[in-house]
Amino acid sequence: MSQTLFEKIINKEIPADILYEDDISIVIKDISPQAPTHLLIIPKKVIPKLSDATKEDQEILGHLMLVAVKISDDLGLDETFRLVVNNGAKAGQSVFHLHLHLLSGRNLNWPPG
Repeated sequence: MSQTLFEKIINKEIPADILYEDDISIVIKDISPQAPTHLLIIPKKVIPKLSDATKEDQEILGHLMLVAVKISDDLGLDETFRLVVNNGAKAGQSVFHLHLHLLSGRNLNWPPG
């Protein structure tokens, strides 16, 4: 199976604007931002979709949420942000490697879609 775009970024095979990295995750700027701040929080473990996660992935999923708070603090977003997970092509997922979108810097309307 071929590597996803995110695996290539994690493996440093292609460049990305990396804002944060630890043993479990990496945070990059989205190349097609939908808000002044639009980041992708990506687990290093390949999980194609959220619905593919297992009980063993529970710690990783929680870690991603805490990274969102950390990066928000680091960037001075005043804890004002939205997290989005697209699960499947019909939900807008285009890279099948689970990732959280962190959006901030403008008023975000509801409903989002």
